[in-house]
Amino acid sequence: MNSAIKLIIADDEAPARNRLCELLGDMDDVNIVAQAKNGQEALRLANQHQPDIMLLDIRMPGMDGVEAAQHLQKMAKPPAVIFTTAYDSYALQAFDLNAVDYLLKPIRFERLQTAIYKARALLPGQLTALAPLSPRRSHISITERGRILLIPVAEVIYLRAELKYITVRTAEKEYLLEESLNHLAQEFGDIFIRLHRNCLVAKAYISGFEKRGAENGEKHWAALLKGVPEVIDISRRQQYLVKLSS
Repeated sequence: MNSAIKLIIADDEAPARNRLCELLGDMDDVNIVAQAKNGQEALRLANQHQPDIMLLDIRMPGMDGVEAAQHLQKMAKPPAVIFTTAYDSYALQAFDLNAVDYLLKPIRFERLQTAIYKARALLPGQLTALAPLSPRRSHISITERGRILLIPVAEVIYLRAELKYITVRTAEKEYLLEESLNHLAQEFGDIFIRLHRNCLVAKAYISGFEKRGAENGEKHWAALLKGVPEVIDISRRQQYLVKLSS
C-alpha cells in the first residue's frame, strides 16, 4: 500500500484497546491515529482525523458501536467499519447474514490482518439490518460544514418537517436534518407526540395549551413550549390531546 491506513479504535475496556494496539503494531502500514472509550468520542475523533477504518466495539456505554456506525455514514467520506464483540450468537448471525465484518474476542492477529485489508464502508441496507442490535438512538446526527454534530435526543424540543428537511429545535439553536418524520415518530414515539402532521413535539417540553385567534376569527389550540418563544399550532385531528392533558 502506498500510504499508511489511518485507524481509530473504539472500545470501553482498556485491556481490549491495548490488545488491539499490540496486534496492529505488527502491521507496518497501519497507523492508529486515536482511541475512544465510547461511540460519542469515536465520532468526535473521526471528525478530527478522517480515518480510513474504524474498529468499533458493539457494546459500549452511552453510545454503542452500531449507533456510532449509523452516524458515521453521514461523513463526506465514511470510513470502513469493523465491529469487535464478545460472543453473541444473535449479533453474529446478523453480521453473517448481511456480510458485515466483525472480529470475535479474543482477537487473533491473522483474523485482524485479513479484516483490515478487506475492510469497506457499510452499505445502507447493511446498517438497516443491524439496527435491531442497538437500543434506540441516544443522539440525532446533523451534517454541518463537513462535520457530524451530535444532538442529544433529550435536548430536542420539536421536529418540524419543512420541504425536504426537518428542523430540529433545541433551546440554543435550530438544525436541518434529512430524515423521514414518520420514521422519527416510530423510533421516538414515547418521547414525542405529533401535534400536526408536520410536527413532533417532545412531551417534556410542553408547558401548557392555550386557545389563540386566527385572521378569520376562528380560534385554535396551540402548545406552549419550555425554553423557546415559539408556540406550535395543534391540528383539529390532534386537539383531543388537549382534553387528555386536562
